[in-house]
This record gives sequence, structure tokens and C-alpha cells, in this order.
Amino acid sequence: MRNSLKPMRMHHVGIVTPTMEKAQEFLERWGLEIDYKGYVKAYKADLIFTKYGDNSSPIELIIPDEGSVLKEFNDGNGGIAHIAFEVDNIESWRIHFEEKGMKMLEKEAVEGTEDIIVNFLRPKYNDGILVELVQTVAPINRNFKK
Repeated sequence: MRNSLKPMRMHHVGIVTPTMEKAQEFLERWGLEIDYKGYVKAYKADLIFTKYGDNSSPIELIIPDEGSVLKEFNDGNGGIAHIAFEVDNIESWRIHFEEKGMKMLEKEAVEGTEDIIVNFLRPKYNDGILVELVQTVAPINRNFKK
């Protein structure tokens, strides 16, 4: 691997929850606080990111809308969907993987929340694990309203 292509840090763990109520229950069960919320148009899903400390990464709760490809994730029960690494140049990573014969989920990065772009390395190239690459492109909007 090229020396310049190293994940900057673990960005989050993504968990699909079938409903907003289930997401709220998860937050309450574990005493987690909401840092910010967002919406991903490409995947038709609400997002909740939890607050985190110096030695931890946030959890992303993904709540799919009707018609979302994620609505039937794990037979509609939700569950751990992916782990995400923050990178400084998502396009360089796509090229790197394609040069090795591996394909990303999207042909080019898509908007996540309004502050990030994302793409995923398909699980078949990563021992069955879906890995999201995240590039920050703007400050986090902690005042998001859907």
C-alpha cells in the first residue's frame, strides 16, 4: 500500500435501527448522548451520531425511510452495518482499490451528511466486512433540521 494512504482514524461504527423509536431506545439503554443528526439522500436514511471522547469513536445510528435499500437490512431487524475510517482523500483510495481489482460500492463518492462524502469497499474484498471511507468536506452542521 502506498505510504500516503493510511486511514486517519476510525470515524464510527454504523448500526441500522429499524425505527426512530428503536434508535432512541438504544441511546437510552447505553446512556449515549446525541452529538448531531443528518440525512443521507443517496440511501434515504436519517442519521444520529453520538458524542465521543478522546479515546472513543462515535456510533452512527442509521434509520432508513420507506424505500431505502437499508429498510430490510438483516431481515428488517437492523444490526451492525459497517465500520468507517476517516481518510483525507477518498478518490485516491478508490483508485488504489480499483488498481488492485477491487470495486467500491459507488462509482464515485456520494454525499453523506452535508459535511462528508463517503464510499464503501464491497464486503467481498474485505472478509465479509463492509468498510466505509469518510472524507470531511465542511464543518459539522449540529443544527440540522430535516
